[in-house]
Amino acid sequence: MANSPDDLDVIVPNLHKRYSGVTATNRMVAPRLAKLYRAGWFGSDAPEGIARLAASDVLKLWRRKRPVIWHARRNNEMIAGVALRALGWPLKLVFTSAGQRHHTWITRWLIRRMDAIIATSDISASFLKVPSTVIPHGVDTDVYTPPVDRAAAFAESGLPGRYAIGCFGRVRAQKGTDVFVDAMCRLLPRYPDFTAVIVGQVTAEQTSFANDLKKRIEAANLQSRIVMTGELPIDEVQRWYQRLTIYAFTSRNEGFGLTLIEAMAAGSALVAARAGAATLVVEDGVSGVLIPTGDAEALAAALEPLMRDVALATAMGGRGRARVLEKFSLEAEAARIGEVYRPLL
Repeated sequence: MANSPDDLDVIVPNLHKRYSGVTATNRMVAPRLAKLYRAGWFGSDAPEGIARLAASDVLKLWRRKRPVIWHARRNNEMIAGVALRALGWPLKLVFTSAGQRHHTWITRWLIRRMDAIIATSDISASFLKVPSTVIPHGVDTDVYTPPVDRAAAFAESGLPGRYAIGCFGRVRAQKGTDVFVDAMCRLLPRYPDFTAVIVGQVTAEQTSFANDLKKRIEAANLQSRIVMTGELPIDEVQRWYQRLTIYAFTSRNEGFGLTLIEAMAAGSALVAARAGAATLVVEDGVSGVLIPTGDAEALAAALEPLMRDVALATAMGGRGRARVLEKFSLEAEAARIGEVYRPLL
């Protein structure tokens, strides 16, 4: 960790007031980077394990001879880096892109001014139009870990049945919450041992969407077995992963889709729509099952064998955990980002 601004190798800016998925992924990897380089966090929501920088600390770097990496993950952070460098700060600019879409002209202009580009998947890289290094997100495999006793973890929830099947993330069409509800309305009547859990925030603009889901659940008479928890503290979300036997990743589009590797790390069997990094993360039929996006029938068809045979689901969850340990740990992500930093410093 950096003791003073003069020691810094890396600045990790977080110039976004609202807590978001980008903030979450940044917070997880930044303390690991701080073990490899003298790094400081500039902005809100600083995690433990990395020095916090004030504006006065950044001001002290003006006209320093030795370069400092400014690792942006948003447009406003790229703009700030480009502006500071133009004014005399010795910055080397790095940008991580998770976007799976054609970029606006301003984003393209900013990207061309970066010294190095990281993409979180091959699909994200394909939209960049400049050379990049693909480094998928990692997950803390000590925090997202299988429970000692999954049955006891589920029983602690007080929900009916013996097993849980979950879908996490903000309740909205983009996350495919409606696809999950439709599949559960078909399957749960046939599998009385299962309860479905939707963990995630309902924002004001999504109230009518959420209300429509509740009407579908009531029409199927499944109010006690399709539970919407609302937004929960992160430690409670982590405990919910440990209660799941199966996880359904239903996003229609996604930058990466961190819940994929969080659920796998906790040992849940995975059925995943082909969005975000699903095709990069999941070995179809081995560490999970891949399905088309927005297709409740395909989701139900892929989930049913795992609900019918819990031993099959448990074995798949074990293979998913092993894959995350091998390919998608935070240590692996930080080490690969460090390889991008090294030539710039």
